[in-house]
Amino acid sequence: MQPDKTNLESIGLQVADHVPALLAYWDKNMVCQFANDAYRHWFGITREEMIGKITIEELLGPVYEKNLPYILNVLEGKPQTFEREFLIPDGSIKHTVINYFPDFSNGQVKGFFVHGADVTYLKLLEKELTQSNKIIGEQNNRLLNFANIVSHNLKSYAGNLKAILELFLRAESEEEKKVTLTYLQNISKGFSATVDNLNEIAQVQSQSELKFSYINVHQCITQAIEVLKVQIDSTQSIIQNKVDQDLILLANPAYMDSIMLNLLSNAIKYRQPSKTLIAEIKSVVKNKELQLTVKDNGLGINLEQHKNDIFGLYKTFHGNQDAKGVGLFITKWQIEAMSGRIEVMSEENKGTLFTIYFPIRSK
Repeated sequence: MQPDKTNLESIGLQVADHVPALLAYWDKNMVCQFANDAYRHWFGITREEMIGKITIEELLGPVYEKNLPYILNVLEGKPQTFEREFLIPDGSIKHTVINYFPDFSNGQVKGFFVHGADVTYLKLLEKELTQSNKIIGEQNNRLLNFANIVSHNLKSYAGNLKAILELFLRAESEEEKKVTLTYLQNISKGFSATVDNLNEIAQVQSQSELKFSYINVHQCITQAIEVLKVQIDSTQSIIQNKVDQDLILLANPAYMDSIMLNLLSNAIKYRQPSKTLIAEIKSVVKNKELQLTVKDNGLGINLEQHKNDIFGLYKTFHGNQDAKGVGLFITKWQIEAMSGRIEVMSEENKGTLFTIYFPIRSK
């Protein structure tokens, strides 16, 4: 026995009232003709207040203007899909995907159906996944940065150790051997400090923040100069450390070591063959910022041509076979990881000026 039309309508209304989705029907005058329980609950309004009485503008209030373009489009016969957030009467925020479907009669739109799907759980899950991906991305960046620090810093030590051993083997007097052994002792001290700093970074890779400690900036630069002593002497370069000897900065020691090694080794590498390299490091504290400048009279860089690539990964500018285009990329990354920034001024055949800004802060 087939159910009569009245029973079918009753069953249909019960089904509509028992689904969690928002279901409604609005006529072409934008007056509500049907709304299920979920729809009415979300807006905190009774069936008697809503059906055949309330307009969609009255119901939506300030959200109406946002939805109006979709309403006008559906009344022109174009189905609409969009997302919206709702603050429901219990104070919670619901995320929904709304669909408007036109209701045609004899080719004319006489109203539209509304279907709203609660996607709050999916939005929360999306946020959690986004946050997880951000954390994973930051950890991967730190690991990549750590690997690059190890490669760059230890490469500097390895090259200098090799050069010193060669000098020692070629030494013709005890005095020359003593000088090379002094170099070796200085590099050994710097190497030990660098390994300690790298070990510190390795221990905090899983943490969300870098470990900071107070460092003497002048001593940090002096150590970098000692590490590069063989390269400096062999090229007859002049490195002038004019930083305030009492200047203390709260920073990550391994990052600071790497930054100074990269900038000074670059100055030596890209010196002008016809000139004695002079690199000068100065400091000034201004507006609660430490400004470190590293200025040289080297080959310089054509900023009109390479301005956007200076700190790019694998970007090189002078055709050196041993240039990898990693050093300045790492340097910028490390400076920004410590809430600093770096700027560059340069002119071909005249030299380069790097200015590093660090906030003066306390623990």
